[in-house]
Amino acid sequence: MKSVLNACKATVAALFLCTLPSYAATVEPAKTTKQVQTFPGDSVYQLPITLENQQATKFKLANQAGHIVIASMFYNSCEYVCPMLIDTIRMLEKKLDEQEKSHLSFLLVTLDPARDDVATLQSIAKARELDKQHWVLARTNEKSVRQLAAVFNIQYRQMESGEFNHTSALILLDKNGRILARSGTLGTVDDEFLQKIKSSLKTLDADSKH
Repeated sequence: MKSVLNACKATVAALFLCTLPSYAATVEPAKTTKQVQTFPGDSVYQLPITLENQQATKFKLANQAGHIVIASMFYNSCEYVCPMLIDTIRMLEKKLDEQEKSHLSFLLVTLDPARDDVATLQSIAKARELDKQHWVLARTNEKSVRQLAAVFNIQYRQMESGEFNHTSALILLDKNGRILARSGTLGTVDDEFLQKIKSSLKTLDADSKH
């Protein structure tokens, strides 16, 4: 009798479970809150400026986060210093292996957005054979140019001729946009600056493995 009673209870329980609504099919997944990336107080990426690259793609300065970046400022009609600036960066680039270069970006922002439009930036990249995967030539508005130049400590002044009198410097940024080093050496490789680049890339690689 006891076994028959237990069997009846099991049957009733099974029938009861079958009549329960399937909540799993109707409950929506929990919505996740989008994580907003924050940067240190001394990060260049705190600047809320928008730039436009040689492919006419607009982006935030903070989009460079996660890479080691060599940044500087230039302008197209400069006949001597700015071409040498690009040459110097390419010299540094040749001192790095493919693994190192995969985590490195080069960002050049024009001081002359009125004349250096997207087509001009494209022509520079093409003429100098700059790899668009690593090289970003960019423009922004005059106010943002002033802000970025101030952060990079690059002084400039437009002369009556339309040309610019400016200081030239290579700025090394870590993955969070903090300035690690700077170099005013042009036309040759600054060995100390190169070692800073290599050590920062090694640190980035080590961090990515943890």
